[in-house]
Amino acid sequence: MQVTVVCSPAPREVFEQTLSITDGATLRDAVQASSLSARFPALDWAGLAPGIGGRAAPWEQPLQALDRIELCRPLKVDPKVARRERFQQQGAKGTGLFANRREGGKAGY
Repeated sequence: MQVTVVCSPAPREVFEQTLSITDGATLRDAVQASSLSARFPALDWAGLAPGIGGRAAPWEQPLQALDRIELCRPLKVDPKVARRERFQQQGAKGTGLFANRREGGKAGY
């Protein structure tokens, strides 16, 4: 059975590997079988948040054929806070995103 292990150990860097594993293998087994720890020895992959196909999954989750295993780093900045800060840097509402409003359009669109 084939699965894909995907991880982004650093910004703008992606690790992706397709593996052939035995039936009944868990998410942890697949990550250990990949070359992730050999390629990135400083990376603590056990501390990353595991998921399958975009949904969080426990390390002991049994895998199915063609599963995509994703290991996600924790967020450094809350996306809502980052958006708020970008909006404040933008300046007045008459500039940036809101500068070219179409006639009759709603504010902010």
